[in-house]
Amino acid sequence: MIKTMKRFWVWAMGMCALQGTLSAQLTLEACYRAARENYPLVRQFDLIERTKDFTVENATKSYFPQLSFSGKASYQSDVTKMPFSIPGVEFGLDKDQYQLVLELNQTIWDGGVVRNRKEEARAKSEVQKGQLEVNLYALDDRVNQLFFGMLLIDAQLVQNTLLQAQLVRNYKQVQACIQQGVANQADLDAVAVEQLNARQTESELRVNRKAYAEVLGLLTGRKGIDAERLVKPSVTVEPLEENRRPELSLYESQRRQLSVQEKGLTARYMPKLGVFAQGAYGDPGLNMLKGGFEPYYIAGLRLSWNISDLYTRKNDKRLLAASRDDIDVQEAVFRLNNRMEAAQHWRTVEKIDTLMKNDDELIRLRTNIRKSAEAKVANGTLTVTEMLREVTAEDQAKQAKALHEIQRLQALYDIKYTMNH
Repeated sequence: MIKTMKRFWVWAMGMCALQGTLSAQLTLEACYRAARENYPLVRQFDLIERTKDFTVENATKSYFPQLSFSGKASYQSDVTKMPFSIPGVEFGLDKDQYQLVLELNQTIWDGGVVRNRKEEARAKSEVQKGQLEVNLYALDDRVNQLFFGMLLIDAQLVQNTLLQAQLVRNYKQVQACIQQGVANQADLDAVAVEQLNARQTESELRVNRKAYAEVLGLLTGRKGIDAERLVKPSVTVEPLEENRRPELSLYESQRRQLSVQEKGLTARYMPKLGVFAQGAYGDPGLNMLKGGFEPYYIAGLRLSWNISDLYTRKNDKRLLAASRDDIDVQEAVFRLNNRMEAAQHWRTVEKIDTLMKNDDELIRLRTNIRKSAEAKVANGTLTVTEMLREVTAEDQAKQAKALHEIQRLQALYDIKYTMNH
């Protein structure tokens, strides 16, 4: 029973440790999500949507009955007079007149103006969202630079640890050689100098990693990134022709907005039809021959047609066509630069692949040379300084391999970012 309990606690502690290790891992995709959620611009999505809803709602209310109230008091220099006189009958209008009017207008057909205003609001919203997506997409590149920078430092720290372990073995070897009389204190000091250099390099790498982690933490809103273990991502990118960058969607949204504006040109010069009703109280009333205040009303249909927009319609269409051509040029330039950038990244991957073919062989040869140098030092046929040169050369070969692996991975992610695969 006691053994069973002990096994249970060992298993429980192991699971807790494993859970803590897993929770301390940080992936590149998690950084992407956190950066987007943390970036202040993301709040504009809600503001853009609300602005669109308010604008569309206001445009819809243009169909509601429009009520207006007006008042007028006037004095005129002359009034209408009869060209003849009738005995016993006096006729004349007052030169001062007063009027209070309450008018109700209801649009029956507006030529599509309200519908176009709603479409323009939606199109403008899509353009604003597209521009925001472009700005937010640029965060991925910043995250890539920081994340892979930390990965490279981690690889260098691993190699630095191996180098320090190797130098500890060399230090002990030289100590043994001193006892055998084939080395001296200066040789031991030379190894100690290399150990100090390795520790200084480690300190510098850790400071740099902390700086990267602080910037990545600010960008993603996460704390304690320096203490988390970065998970090396894996990616397979094929040289696809398809490009899914958000800039292309933005260009399409801008074209749709121009199409809506072009429809608005037609809607502006179409005739407008509506009904109206007026209720008024004034002096005089509708009967001009009858003096004094009295109420009255007028109701009917109203047709209006303002053709002045026809004067500028041709130039307005030319302006929209010029704007559409400008968008086409911007897209063509973007696609060209994008293809050149992707091709450059592919050349980088091919170059690194060529270098990596020889990395393992170089490390194997450098390791053999270093071991041979250590044996010669033990035999007294090689100086410690020459041996340390081979130790450094082996370390540089291993660092080069680690650097190539991270650089290749980053180049693939650069391609993924460039084409949005």
